[in-house]
Amino acid sequence: QVQLVESGGGLVQPGGSLRLSCAASGSSFSSYTMDWYRQAPGKQRELVATITGIGGTSYVPAVEGRFTISRDNAKNTVYLQMNSLKPEDTAVYYCNRLGPPYPWGQGTQVTVSS
Repeated sequence: QVQLVESGGGLVQPGGSLRLSCAASGSSFSSYTMDWYRQAPGKQRELVATITGIGGTSYVPAVEGRFTISRDNAKNTVYLQMNSLKPEDTAVYYCNRLGPPYPWGQGTQVTVSS
């Protein structure tokens, strides 16, 4: 059973940066496209960024140019570097694979506030 563990969230001021990590245990995910999602209070979970098994990336317009997704297949870990954070980025962030999802992790809370 694959377990996803997200970490790296916290409280940051507008304009600040955070680096999120998502570690997968129980199976290698090197061949899978992996996604970062976020869910703000009262809203549905939304896709934020995608990385293919060979490193191709895509982003939703709201984070394009500010967020960078990357992966280290040897460590079974996906990262999300978030720069120039805005209050509207406040959410719980999750990772999962494209397609039949693994069991969802607990997510990591990101709060952008002055």
